[in-house]
Amino acid sequence: MDNSELLKVKTKTSGQVVFVVAGLVLSLLLLSQIGTQTEWSERARNIGSQPRLWPAIALAVMVAGFAIHYWLMRQRRPNALDWVETRRWSEPLEYLVWFLIYVAAVPRLGFMPMSILFACALTYRLGYRHKAALAIAAGFAIAMVVLFKGLLGVNIPGGQIYELLPDSVRTFFLVYL
Repeated sequence: MDNSELLKVKTKTSGQVVFVVAGLVLSLLLLSQIGTQTEWSERARNIGSQPRLWPAIALAVMVAGFAIHYWLMRQRRPNALDWVETRRWSEPLEYLVWFLIYVAAVPRLGFMPMSILFACALTYRLGYRHKAALAIAAGFAIAMVVLFKGLLGVNIPGGQIYELLPDSVRTFFLVYL
């Protein structure tokens, strides 16, 4: 077996133990909250229409599946390859954080300013640091705002920062930006 085959075999299982343990812990946590997050309705016509039934079944199957998988792994402990793979899985979570910051900032700074800032910041983060790339990102953000607010009429609340503008300008910003 040459090195490429050995690497392929090792990477097939790398990260599994961390993923299985994380999945088991998360599933158990969610299952423990099923009583407070769902309800048992007296008005339900049958057991299949109970709001709590299907989420509870899904979570129980997840717990059982992760537990069986962990047990079949023979209690293998995480090694260096597991942590490398775990880091690789967690890299996309950065973009979730970017999006949550964007969503939290739009009501304060407004859709247009935040969209331009967000597009330029992400473009810079991805390594496109030339003025042309940042200008294209800003143009894209402006086009998205025009499309969503102007053409499609999507109702996005205006930013709190717009309160500082004069009345005539504030109305324009609230409606179109």
